[in-house]
Amino acid sequence: MRLDGIVNMIEPISKIAQRLNINEEYLIPYGKYIAKVNISILEKIKDRPKGKYILVTAITPTHLGEGKTVTTIGLGMALNRLGKLASICLRQPSLGPVFGIKGGAAGGGFSRVLPMEDLNLHFTGDTHAVSLAHNLASAFLDNHIYHGNKLNIKPSTISWRRVIDINDRFLRKIKIGLDIGKRSDISRVSGFDIVSASEVMAILALSLDFFDLRRRLSQIVLAEDIHGCPITCEDIKVAGAMSVLLKDAINPNLIQTVENTPCFVHGGPFANIGPGNSSIIVDNLALRTSEYVITEAGFGADCGAEKFFNIKCRISGLIPDAAVIVCSIRALKIHSNRIKIFPGKSIDEGLNKENISLLEEGICNLEKQIENVRIFGIPVVVAINRFSSDTEKEINFVKKKAIEFGAYACAVSEAWQKGSEGGLELARQIIEAASLSKNFNFLYPLEIPIKEKIKIIATRIYGAKDVVYSQITEEKIELFTQRGWDKFPICMAKTQFSLSHDPNLKGRPRDFILPIRDICVSCGAEFLYPLCADIQTMPGLPRHPLGERIDIDKEGKVIGLS
Repeated sequence: MRLDGIVNMIEPISKIAQRLNINEEYLIPYGKYIAKVNISILEKIKDRPKGKYILVTAITPTHLGEGKTVTTIGLGMALNRLGKLASICLRQPSLGPVFGIKGGAAGGGFSRVLPMEDLNLHFTGDTHAVSLAHNLASAFLDNHIYHGNKLNIKPSTISWRRVIDINDRFLRKIKIGLDIGKRSDISRVSGFDIVSASEVMAILALSLDFFDLRRRLSQIVLAEDIHGCPITCEDIKVAGAMSVLLKDAINPNLIQTVENTPCFVHGGPFANIGPGNSSIIVDNLALRTSEYVITEAGFGADCGAEKFFNIKCRISGLIPDAAVIVCSIRALKIHSNRIKIFPGKSIDEGLNKENISLLEEGICNLEKQIENVRIFGIPVVVAINRFSSDTEKEINFVKKKAIEFGAYACAVSEAWQKGSEGGLELARQIIEAASLSKNFNFLYPLEIPIKEKIKIIATRIYGAKDVVYSQITEEKIELFTQRGWDKFPICMAKTQFSLSHDPNLKGRPRDFILPIRDICVSCGAEFLYPLCADIQTMPGLPRHPLGERIDIDKEGKVIGLS
């Protein structure tokens, strides 16, 4: 069957909601195929039994993409094909990667969600609402200083930057407040972050309900006064208005896959900077309306999955029943460190030919990521996202090694090419793994010092030998400890392309020194985020952005959006 035929079988979203026993009174339609679900439903369904909770993560990603979202969607569809009521939870794509390097996040082939163009573009406006709420705080802060600075805010301590949902490296550092009433005392150096790195986006993803959202917004620290006391959103009287801007964004979105499996979409924090997972609210909704919930964590297990366990699970109280680690044969070959792949470069170089030698050298990355998930006591199933060039010998080699490394099972996924049929082997293995006993534990207690928490993540998850801190980091750790912020969990900001801080170190780097150049606090999201090496909170565009090929054809259809 052609893909166009499946796409034409999209159903009204009210029918998808009915399968989950979500009454139409709780739906807020955005056209025929998209709806928000009013979170007031959570009170009504709170006593329903919870479904099985499945986390999908991956090996360390490469610029080629490993097919994690394709596998997530395919697994959800395959579980439905086996007679299970399954739903999928995804984050909303950021327009930065959509027009930059990564492209969209709707899956692909016969394993994707619909309507794809809407999801990858403005969707229901949640990201815009986050951007407006964030920048409203910026405007209120500067306006307060302009009109007399009653709170005695010290401009040099302002840490709150503005945000925009575009990859634009030229906005990383700018000077603002120029030529305002010919006053020179209010201009300062600032900059922009991408919206997915905003603390407001993290708060949306980590809030339990609207009142928790409002509480967290009030706690955001923007600057300090001349006495060194924190200045919050509540202090400048903007938290209420910010929460009003987010009153619709807090409601999760419901769409469907090409095979009409329900898919919830809510929140969009990056995993290399922020928490990297869909919202707690949407997971709670899905778990009370489904037998199986497949939720995806961003990037590799050292990024999104580590934050899922140590941050999201602490707040939600939800524990996953099993985890999937997605890999591909070609990505494991790249982790041999003998093949250099960059955006726009040809992938010929041995990746499409059988090469067990490259696999033997690169499979150490899979070994480490399996270890990373098993540290938390969760059963692991490895999914090999199969490409047409993969040989049986290569697949059997990876399967054998995955079991040796401690995975419960290893299955081939061909969801991109075959839809739910291509995910049946994986689905059956997940059903088994989710029924196993588990011994979940956090990586660290919150009570230990900040440096100890950072070192545990660096050594046990990344494989570092030690951690070194810049002088400013040392000073801020001491200050944060004095203020009681040392009890927050850690949300590391580092490259997603390596277990280390250096994107060029593939495979399983060992005994490296992890440099922390700075550390910041998100008092609303309630975590600390150390900045490793040269990680940026505002990405840049590549030489040839994917946006170059996006257009509208003569029939008014979007083309080139993937």
